[in-house]
Amino acid sequence: MMTAEQLKASILQLAMEGKLVEQRPEEGTGEELYQQIQAKKVKLIREGKIKKQEPLSEITDDEKPFDIPKNWRWVRFGTIMNVVSARRVHQADWRKTGIPFYRAREIARLADYGTVENELYIDNSLYEEYAKTGVPRPGDLMVTGVGTLGKTYIVREGDKFYYKDASVLCFENYARVSASYIKACMESPLMRMQIKSNSSGTTVATLTMVRMNEYIIPLPPLPEQYRITQKIEELMPFVGQYATASAKLDRLNTEFPDQVKKSILQMAVEGKLVEQRPEEGTGEELFRKIQEEKAKLIKEGKIKKQKPLTDIADEEKPFDIPESWRWVRVGDIGDWASGATPSRSHSEYYGGNIPWLKTGDLNDGYIYNVPESITNDGFNHSSVRLNPKGSVLMAMYGATIGKLGILDIPATTNQACCACICSPFIFNKYLFYYLLSRRKAFIEMGAGGAQPNISKEKIVMSCMPLPPLEEQKRIAAKLDNLIPVVAELNM
Repeated sequence: MMTAEQLKASILQLAMEGKLVEQRPEEGTGEELYQQIQAKKVKLIREGKIKKQEPLSEITDDEKPFDIPKNWRWVRFGTIMNVVSARRVHQADWRKTGIPFYRAREIARLADYGTVENELYIDNSLYEEYAKTGVPRPGDLMVTGVGTLGKTYIVREGDKFYYKDASVLCFENYARVSASYIKACMESPLMRMQIKSNSSGTTVATLTMVRMNEYIIPLPPLPEQYRITQKIEELMPFVGQYATASAKLDRLNTEFPDQVKKSILQMAVEGKLVEQRPEEGTGEELFRKIQEEKAKLIKEGKIKKQKPLTDIADEEKPFDIPESWRWVRVGDIGDWASGATPSRSHSEYYGGNIPWLKTGDLNDGYIYNVPESITNDGFNHSSVRLNPKGSVLMAMYGATIGKLGILDIPATTNQACCACICSPFIFNKYLFYYLLSRRKAFIEMGAGGAQPNISKEKIVMSCMPLPPLEEQKRIAAKLDNLIPVVAELNM
């Protein structure tokens, strides 16, 4: 799809090729206008108002990038404009009040917006001295020679300023061709191509007087120049409207897949993505099995007994769920623990064969390897826990807050990561998708401090809907199929 910038470039290219408005024989030819300009130049040179320059080379057929109407003429820029640079203004002459002094950045802003918040000035006495050899006059064009090259501002009636040498060029429009047409030429693909070809390979791209004099542009009769710029002015508002519409479409294309993904995840955790099957049991029955399994592991000394979590109040339940499901605390469905960082002052704690994961390694998917590892000494001299394959991980604070992962390898983690070793009656992918569906809520839960911080306590105390185990698997399988399809909408 064409961007607004590309549309503008296409309009300007049509203008340069003589295809934007019709040609009218009664308006004369580019050749006639060119000869009038040369006569004007000779007169001004004779009067000492502009300097005589070295003749510019003839334009060869190889230089002409496209065909133009027969009544137009290709010209070198220096033959129709007097390209000049300012006299040097030393930094010691800068003032906080006086006559505005513009650098390339100010000219660029004037070109784009027509106004500028000026920072620098020079004394009126210095301006008057420099005015003896020439200052910008209405109808002249100011062009940036550094930064974004070729930004063009047409000097208006009432403008009074001076400009920085080398970084800004002045096109003295002594023959009074259409300043708006010249500005269109400067913004066209034709001029951009010439500027780019001359700037490549240099450390800092610049637009110089010598280069500008050599560039070529098509010269239509003067009345046609006015008609061309009038047509451009008529079309530019449509380009602006297109840019607005295009930006809205881009936002829609960007946001729509994310909204679809959120909707699908929400449907899944509300029990609306797959059907409920009575033969699969209930969430209540499953919860009892989870509790019995936990009691068994505590008795065997495999996990520590923890303080019972409080019952879930109705106001904590964020949405309705099927009757066969049950609300539970996230801490009820597995063994949650945060990690640790072995002392960095002990190099012997690092570089072993025990994977050690940081929150930056979380990828909202399966984790097959991590860049860092710790040694047995590092493991034994810190409070890290080795989380088995299948554990579900969640970043608790910092830039990665809410980021998730499922271990495909046994691994330890740092303290910014919380890991859940799921009960055998919880499908880890279902837990993963539930946490993903509630990411925004978790992030908001951690807001308010200098650094967002969810904390393990906030995680385990949050509530989640518990479907029967087989339904968990069907929900996860459905999401496994749908999420990649939604992701393709972003491509």
